[in-house]
Amino acid sequence: MSKLIRADMPPLSKITIERRQFLRGMASLGLVVATTPALALSGSASLPTFEKKLSFYNTHTGETLKNCLFWIDGQLNPQAMAELRYHFRDHRTNQEYDIDPDLIHLIHAIQHKTDSTQPIHLISGYRSPKTNAALRSKSCGVASNSQHLCGKAADIMIPNRTMRQVQQAAKSLKSGGVGRYAQFVHVDTGRVRYWGPA
Repeated sequence: MSKLIRADMPPLSKITIERRQFLRGMASLGLVVATTPALALSGSASLPTFEKKLSFYNTHTGETLKNCLFWIDGQLNPQAMAELRYHFRDHRTNQEYDIDPDLIHLIHAIQHKTDSTQPIHLISGYRSPKTNAALRSKSCGVASNSQHLCGKAADIMIPNRTMRQVQQAAKSLKSGGVGRYAQFVHVDTGRVRYWGPA
């Protein structure tokens, strides 16, 4: 069924911009209440962040995802989450899996804490059971119930930042698991726990 559009109605783009301006105005007066997870907030603790974007470089596929606007007007952008689902896929099997939004908020918060604007280098996102089993057979450091299996973990590094800087930023957020390795830092949205060099 087609939608009826009145001739006197403003274009949708103008409505969207006006809505955004209205919400920002309400937030500045303290009249918007944030009902999102703590990691969905950055900057001022009392004001919602209306737009969040991240850029990624996948070290295995060579693919780049630039300025992925995953959070807008206090809610997830489904199109951006679909792009992230593809970018975070298991590159060995080409399988995709839904990525936990809290993981993307966590990575955004880590980038903010490290004061970086560089694309996040993604070493590993989602892992299929087949890939996890293969990696586990080669290393005792791969968990059988890895958070990678359910789209809740990422192995990352940030250009021009040390692994320790990324690790400390992640630990300060107290939002899940943090493991420091020589070439990357593992972060996940599971229970709070730490491993690797302090």
